[in-house]
Amino acid sequence: MTPTKDALGREFDERPWGTYTVLDDEAKFKVKQITVHAGKRLSYQSHEKRSEHWFIVSGEATVTLDGEVSVVGPGHTVDVHVGTKHRCANEGTEPLIMIEVQYGESFGEDDITRYDDDFGRADQ
Repeated sequence: MTPTKDALGREFDERPWGTYTVLDDEAKFKVKQITVHAGKRLSYQSHEKRSEHWFIVSGEATVTLDGEVSVVGPGHTVDVHVGTKHRCANEGTEPLIMIEVQYGESFGEDDITRYDDDFGRADQ
């Protein structure tokens, strides 16, 4: 999966679960708008070099943090600390839109350990 550019020249990618657009990409942080399609979820994963802060814009997010599940809606935030196993799912019928702020040392795919994935990308 290779990211492309949107009409404004920002990094954009379609994934099996939805889409993301990079809004800002700096040395110590990255900001993404993430859309999760109805009935889809991201992999259950962790990071060793970054933390994440999610702000739910619309829809409902079913969030799993180290096995604990909660449901949050618009205006709510979620903090994902380094090393925390986490997943975001959209169990609703409308798109889930959130802003994700990543902060730390690395923001690449090489800092993702996947434990479970609906699309066959879990680490073996």
